[in-house]
Amino acid sequence: MNRLQLGSALRALREASGKEAKAVARSALMSPSKLSKIENANLLPSVMDVERILTAIGVSDAIKAEYMEAARAVTTEATAWRLLKRAGIHKGQQAVKALEAQMAMLRLFQPALVPGLLQTPEYIRAVLQRHNLSEDALIRTINGRLERQAVLFDSTKELRFVITEPVLRWRIVSPRMMAAQIDRIVSVSRLAHVDIRVVPLAAPQADIANHAFVIRDDRMVTVETVHAEIVVTEPRDVDLYVRKFESFKEGALSGDRMRRFLEGIRDGFLMERETGREIP
Repeated sequence: MNRLQLGSALRALREASGKEAKAVARSALMSPSKLSKIENANLLPSVMDVERILTAIGVSDAIKAEYMEAARAVTTEATAWRLLKRAGIHKGQQAVKALEAQMAMLRLFQPALVPGLLQTPEYIRAVLQRHNLSEDALIRTINGRLERQAVLFDSTKELRFVITEPVLRWRIVSPRMMAAQIDRIVSVSRLAHVDIRVVPLAAPQADIANHAFVIRDDRMVTVETVHAEIVVTEPRDVDLYVRKFESFKEGALSGDRMRRFLEGIRDGFLMERETGREIP
C-alpha cells in the first residue's frame, strides 16, 4: 500500500462508517483540512495520525491492526530541519510535549549533547543559538523545552537515559555553566523513576555510538540527523534501536558510581574556572 492507496482506504472507511469528515477530524485531534489532505494523498500521515483517524471512525480491532501495519510500512518519516524551522521550532516542542504526555516509558540515547529534558536554560540557549533563530523564536523555543521538563517529575512514567562521556566534556557553555549542567544531571538522577547512565570512554565497546535517538513505548523512534528528524515506527526497526539502547545501557555506569564519575568531571570544570587553565 502506498500513500495514495492509504489515503483512499481511510476515506473509504470513513464514508462506510457514515461519519462526517469534520466529526472524524475533531475526534482525531486534527483540522478538517489536514484530514482532507490525508484522504486525498496530498499529505502523508504519521502512524499516530492513522491510529487516531481509525479510532475516531470506530473500526474493529482487526481492521485497525491491518491498517496500522500498512501505515508503518509507508511512513518512515523524514522532516528536514529547514522545514521544521519554517513551521516554528517552538511548535515542534509542543508536539513533543504532547507525545511525552501520552507515553509510559522513554528510552533516550545521546552521544553528542546533554538530552533536552536534562538541559539547563543556559545550555538550551547555547544549543538553539546555532540554528540562527530570531530572539523571539529563541525565547519561545527555550520556554517550550523547559515546559517539557515537567515530565521528569511525573512518577507514573519510566524515563531512561544513556549518555556517553564526551557529552559531559563537550564545551557547549562556559566551565562554570558546564559544572552547573552536570549538577543538574546528578540531581535528576536521584528521582526514583528516572534512570541516568553514562558510558565512560575507558569502557570497551562492542557497538558504535552512531547518533542520538529516542524510543517511546517501544512503538516509535525519533532519530536526529544533520539534515532532518526521522520517525521510525516499523516494529522490526524499532526493535533494532531497543537492542542498541540496552547494549549501551548494560556497559554504562549507574547509581552512585555514575554520580561520582559526573562529580569528578564537574570538579574539573570548577578547577579550570578557578585556575584559568584547561584541565585534561
